[in-house]
Amino acid sequence: MTDTGKRALVIGLGRSGIAVCEVLRERSWEVFATDEFPERSAEAVAHVASLGVTFVPTEKLQQTLRGSELAVLSPGVPPSARPVAIAWAMGCTVIGETELAWRFARAPMLAVSGTKGKSTTSALLAHLLRAAGKKTALGGNIGQPLIREVLPDGLDAIVAELSSFQLESIDRFHARVAVLLNISPDHLDRYDSMDEYASAKYRIVDNSGIDDTLVANRDDERIWCFARSNAAKISVIDYSLVDPSARIAVIGDRIVDTRAGMDLAAVGDVTLIGRHNLANAMAALGAALAFGVDPKHFPAALRSFTGIAHRLQPVTEIGGVRYIDDSKGTNPEAAIAALESFSSPVIAIVGGRAKGTAFDALGDALARHARAVLTIGEAARDIELALAGRVPSENVATMAEAVERASKLARTGDVVLLSPACASFDMFRSAEHRGDEFAAAVRALEGGTRA
Repeated sequence: MTDTGKRALVIGLGRSGIAVCEVLRERSWEVFATDEFPERSAEAVAHVASLGVTFVPTEKLQQTLRGSELAVLSPGVPPSARPVAIAWAMGCTVIGETELAWRFARAPMLAVSGTKGKSTTSALLAHLLRAAGKKTALGGNIGQPLIREVLPDGLDAIVAELSSFQLESIDRFHARVAVLLNISPDHLDRYDSMDEYASAKYRIVDNSGIDDTLVANRDDERIWCFARSNAAKISVIDYSLVDPSARIAVIGDRIVDTRAGMDLAAVGDVTLIGRHNLANAMAALGAALAFGVDPKHFPAALRSFTGIAHRLQPVTEIGGVRYIDDSKGTNPEAAIAALESFSSPVIAIVGGRAKGTAFDALGDALARHARAVLTIGEAARDIELALAGRVPSENVATMAEAVERASKLARTGDVVLLSPACASFDMFRSAEHRGDEFAAAVRALEGGTRA
């Protein structure tokens, strides 16, 4: 992409928006920024101003825009937002940060999406590629904004974890390998229906061709139906925990490429907690195969992968009780998978800001697996209603109180599990902040002090 004389409007000053401002100013673009809630973004406004970015209030956009600008939308800003409508009306080309990153990218992209498991699968895929000697960047919905990760010279591959929000605003974005893990109710506070939410996910292959590959979960009915309907357009590698006819399948204690008749790894090489993580590992193996990685690297790479922060991450064990941080379990399906990962009774800490999803299935899972439930945040009452008295529950005001109370309820051999099934923004800055607060409270407890 040429940079001379370019003008851009950055809509939304979250992490991605700030990164776009930084990168474009480094390339001498003339950059304007806007945010519908500048009072929440005062620090960001000051930062981008120091780079030479002009902040424009929404009500003054029409007087500022020429119509030749590239408007770059941050993932947290819905396409229905007023600044987006103004940019469209003025004739601007509107794209997302993911699309801009792809246009600047210096290596092929492997893109991963799904409702749950995206971060783990993306991180593992990058780990597999690096183990094979490929210089690999990792970004998007994990780590740094993607625009920052695509720029280094000498990259062999870019692994992008992409949410539905990021996929909404692509245009020419093209993934050499696309991975669809699963689709279950999530973000229904933003989408009118499951079909609309799924359609955003499916955009991951909008610009793919027969030389590209879709790695698809055969066990997810929506995804498998979508993959079959697109098999003439794109090569498909399917994987399954239960169907031995899938391309990547579990046969006995082995993970097998059934087309090649070749063992890829032992099930025991996957050290992550939970059967759902075995499926995530199979997806990553399929994507690495599609990118041409020699399977000889797989067993050792799987064994050396320890997972990512806040995804079923062990914090410590105190008095025979394990404390597990799954703060990135931000929807009911993810929390259910976390609960089902343990054979021991669980003291569950759940709650936060709901995302338009129902908690009935979560209530059933808690009734099956939990000795007690501690609820936090805005969704506490809804989760308690879903429990319907089937397991003892208490509402607590803070994370420190939740950990303290969990330690008193737990018995030797139990698991204290933070897997909230909700967003964090009612009480915390992010899911990471929530997990850090949980870990700090646990460590204070371990040290014999009160968190």
